[in-house]
Amino acid sequence: MDLLLATGNQHKIEEMTALLGGGGWRLRTAKDFPGFPDVEESGATYKENALIKARAWAERAGLISLADDSGLEVDALGGRPGVYSNRYAPTSAERITKLLDELSGVEEARRTARFVCVMALAWPDGKTEVRRGVCEGRIAFASAGVGGFGYDPVFFLPEYGQTMAELPADEKNRISHRARAAQAILKALKNASPPLIPPIMK
Repeated sequence: MDLLLATGNQHKIEEMTALLGGGGWRLRTAKDFPGFPDVEESGATYKENALIKARAWAERAGLISLADDSGLEVDALGGRPGVYSNRYAPTSAERITKLLDELSGVEEARRTARFVCVMALAWPDGKTEVRRGVCEGRIAFASAGVGGFGYDPVFFLPEYGQTMAELPADEKNRISHRARAAQAILKALKNASPPLIPPIMK
């Protein structure tokens, strides 16, 4: 059974393949359909953006399509950068620098934050399913670790004593916001009538 990952972001493709691959799906990506323009993320919420992308690709490719939108919410910044996390600054390094600059002088107890991921599945006939995953942590005072991507080097997990970028990939893929959203999406598919999970995954 084909499942289209509605993204051309190589980091997301690798992470989602680890989360969903090996279970009977034939995973496709937006890269398998060259010539289609990027889908504009014009929504005001994670859910709106995820649905925009999933619906557009389901219509284009005629396949069940999975899209996500995610962001970092920092309490001391009133929830910013949130849905605009990827547009907070031009590059990942600049986004981290800007975030640390904005939090300069903010004590550890007030640096609480969370990663949020909303995943949307869309079928060519218009049916959709949406699920949300959250991972709580706080913003470190400096970057640490070389794994992951995005804000992972400054997202500190107190229970591990490490940033997300310092975690082994298999552990990140167990506890991350994207992992939790994917687990919820898979559960929704298993509970569908009829189940929309390949037989090997039942």
